Amino acid sequence: MSAPLVEIPARKGQGAVVPQGAHIKVINTHGEQVVDTWAFNASEPGECMSMEHTRAHTLHISPRLGDSLRTNRRRPILTIIEDTSGGIHDTLIAACDRDRYALLGIEGYHDNCADNLRSVLAELKVRALHVPAPLNLFMNIPWDEAGGLGFAPPPQRMPGSYVVFRAEMDLIIAFSACPQDILPINGRACRPLEAHFMVI
Repeated sequence: MSAPLVEIPARKGQGAVVPQGAHIKVINTHGEQVVDTWAFNASEPGECMSMEHTRAHTLHISPRLGDSLRTNRRRPILTIIEDTSGGIHDTLIAACDRDRYALLGIEGYHDNCADNLRSVLAELKVRALHVPAPLNLFMNIPWDEAGGLGFAPPPQRMPGSYVVFRAEMDLIIAFSACPQDILPINGRACRPLEAHFMVI
C-alpha cells in the first residue's frame, strides 16, 4: 500500500509525527516553491534540528546527499538519502515572520513561516518555545567571495523534484510552503504555491 500524499497548502504549514527509520519525501510540486523545514525530537521537543550545529558537523553551507542534519544536542535527526532537485537548499536565512514583512513595507498581517510552524505544532499538541532557523528546501541564496548574500529565484524550474530524508529518531516534522511574495525566492512571478510530502 502506497503512502498518502499530503498537501502543504500554499502560504500555510503542515506536519506529521514520524517514527525512527521512516523516510520523508518532500516534493517541489511546481518546481519553484521554497519549503521551510523543521524537525523536533518527538519525546523532547526542546531538542530540534539546528542549522548552526549541522554546519559545524557537515562543513557545508548547503546540505548534500548523505549529510546528517544535527540537533541542538549535536545528534543526527534527519539524513538526506535522495535529492533530485539539484541540491539548492539554504541553511542561513531565518524563517520569515511578521517583523520581516513589516521591514519589507507590508502594513497589516502577512502569512509567514514562523506562524505556520506555531500552527502546525499547536495542531500536534506541541508548545513552540521558539522558532529555530529552518532548513529552507529549494531556496536559492547565492553568496560571493566577499561574503555577500542574495535572494534569487531557483536556478531552474524542476516540477516534481524532491528530497528524501531518513528519520534518525522518532520526530515531529513541520513544513511551511513559504508565503514570500515580495522577493523572488518562489520564482520570478513571486507566486507561492503548494508543495507535498509523504511519510514512507
